Amino acid sequence: MNSLLPETARRTAAWCVVVLLVTGVAAVGVWLCIVFQSAVTPVLLALLGTALLGPVHGWLVRRKVNRALASALTCVALVAVVGGTGYVVVAALIDTGDQIVSSLSDAGDWIKEHFGIDQAADLGSAADSAKSLISKWGASAFSGVIAGISILASLLATSVLALLLMFFFLKDSDRAAGLAQTIAPGRLGETLEAMGRRAFEAVEGFMRGTTIIALIDAVCITVGLLILRVPGAVGLGALVFVTAYIPYLGATLSGAVAVLVALADRGWVIGLWTLGVILAVQQLEGNVLQPMIQSRHVQMHPAMVMLAITMGASVAGILGMLLAVPVLAAAFGIIGELRNPYGSEGPAPAELSSDPGSDS
Repeated sequence: MNSLLPETARRTAAWCVVVLLVTGVAAVGVWLCIVFQSAVTPVLLALLGTALLGPVHGWLVRRKVNRALASALTCVALVAVVGGTGYVVVAALIDTGDQIVSSLSDAGDWIKEHFGIDQAADLGSAADSAKSLISKWGASAFSGVIAGISILASLLATSVLALLLMFFFLKDSDRAAGLAQTIAPGRLGETLEAMGRRAFEAVEGFMRGTTIIALIDAVCITVGLLILRVPGAVGLGALVFVTAYIPYLGATLSGAVAVLVALADRGWVIGLWTLGVILAVQQLEGNVLQPMIQSRHVQMHPAMVMLAITMGASVAGILGMLLAVPVLAAAFGIIGELRNPYGSEGPAPAELSSDPGSDS
């Protein structure tokens, strides 16, 4: 039978079988993640938190703090920072929310008047539509309250579970290598350990770099908006920081909102200045910050990032968009390990994270 097919056809058929098998395994993996989303989501969030706060835990361990206590203090610090940031963001948006909505409404009217775009009426009537929805909501208030409580309870449970998992991930990070050897003794266990280490390092670098870049972007844009006296500058800056965790798409959306607010409240001159500030910050990010901070860990082509964000949104909505790029970074880390194993670079460190301490 083989003699009936040329060598090229047999090779092509073999590669097709491999591609089909890999695609099938990936599809099953995605399906399992969707089915067990309530368990997978806290694990991914905990891993992201561990990657971001691993250095804090390592610093405490190096100061001879018990690993369990260091993990608990790190989790408490995370809750304090997230809670404080959330309070500042919510307070800023509440204080300037009416101003921003009014400016967006005026921006829609301005676009409709100067460009004759009827669709801009949707933007201009955003506040009226919101008020109309709120008035109609009274008819189904009870069901709405029940649904809201259910969503809030689900988010709270996910957050608590993710926080507990992060505690254990930090506390037992020094045992990750042993776990890989337990699952698959011998050479296979070493390979799994190295792949896991590469994936974690890629996610770690992405989270730290994104946080630093988001903070710099938010501060620069907020200062620029304050100088231009754009209403709601602090709230818009907070929006820039939050959306920065969705690469490319988040910066575009938050920048468009800032320009529309400036255009409506201060006129087209200030609107153009605002656009210039945002473009300058984005150029600083793309040409200086990204190469300096992110390139040392993992380099991802923008097309791959946008594709990952689209796939994440189709699978899990906004949460999928937030988790898509870290998952892609982990995949790039694994590919990097397969192409350039740790063994060719010298011995790997003993822990998954940067913690040098041991269980006390």
